[in-house]
Amino acid sequence: MTLPLPGVPPYAHRRIVEELPDLGYTDAWTGEAAGADGFVPLALAAAWAPSLHLGTAVVPVQTRGPALLAMTAATLAGATRAGFTLGIGSSGPRFVTATNGIPFDRPYQRVRDALRFLRAAFAGKYLTGDFGSFQIEGFQLAVPHPPPRLIVGALRPGMLGLAGREADGAATNFLAVEDVPAVVAALGGGELMARLFVCPTRDVAYARATGRRLLAPILTARTYSAFHDWLGRGDRLAGVRAAWAAGDWAGAGAAIPDDVVDALLVHGSPERCAEHVARYVAAGVDVPALALVPAPDFGAGPEAVREMVRALSPAVVAYQ
Repeated sequence: MTLPLPGVPPYAHRRIVEELPDLGYTDAWTGEAAGADGFVPLALAAAWAPSLHLGTAVVPVQTRGPALLAMTAATLAGATRAGFTLGIGSSGPRFVTATNGIPFDRPYQRVRDALRFLRAAFAGKYLTGDFGSFQIEGFQLAVPHPPPRLIVGALRPGMLGLAGREADGAATNFLAVEDVPAVVAALGGGELMARLFVCPTRDVAYARATGRRLLAPILTARTYSAFHDWLGRGDRLAGVRAAWAAGDWAGAGAAIPDDVVDALLVHGSPERCAEHVARYVAAGVDVPALALVPAPDFGAGPEAVREMVRALSPAVVAYQ
């Protein structure tokens, strides 16, 4: 399950998170965009449900220094019995530069160099010198037990290949079931985690309208636009990009074909959602992390979200 849950303030997560293991959920994952940071929700989850595996998917390497990133990850790894996976990625200019005022340069190199630094730091090595895109003047981490696993946020062959060669796997999202084999092939080995956006509603019109609002800014972003070009969907999204570039946000959403929305947003009854997620697993996703999208079938507010979590739980619906 992806945390934080939509519309639920941090303190109100406790009752829901404490239930997750009994409902059959194994993991809690976070990301970073414009809401909560990637670590505080996991620290809370570690206290409330220490049997959950925790993971970030992903936090940018540019917005924290490498030593601080290592220390934060090591602390979280020691806070849970089930292990912690640190997912790192390049993010993009919108978040790194426009939102945080940090230059966005050499994204592949920064991820590669941070990955190598973190791997060595988690092994307890004394680190100093030139790491390519940054320099360190002496750092040694008290080795966590067990050390965090490392995965890379990856959307195309270059970063996927790096994840397969030097990390424990990759994290991805906003892809269709039929896209998974190409991603797995480019990864070449290791675990594939995918965040899957799930709207458990039988109202198809609502799901598609919600999906268009969610997807329009994503599919026109530099990184995801290139991702879907590589996946062979670029021509079908040309109208979306043209409308967005012209400032027609509503027109961009309207230009997304129905079948693309249906492929990228899991929706339908909880049973149908579970069947869709199971197809991702059959195609090669090792860790499907659900990201809930509010659905009118359940109402609004924290209690409605709690009921969505229960309705989609592996204890209620079959994911195989």
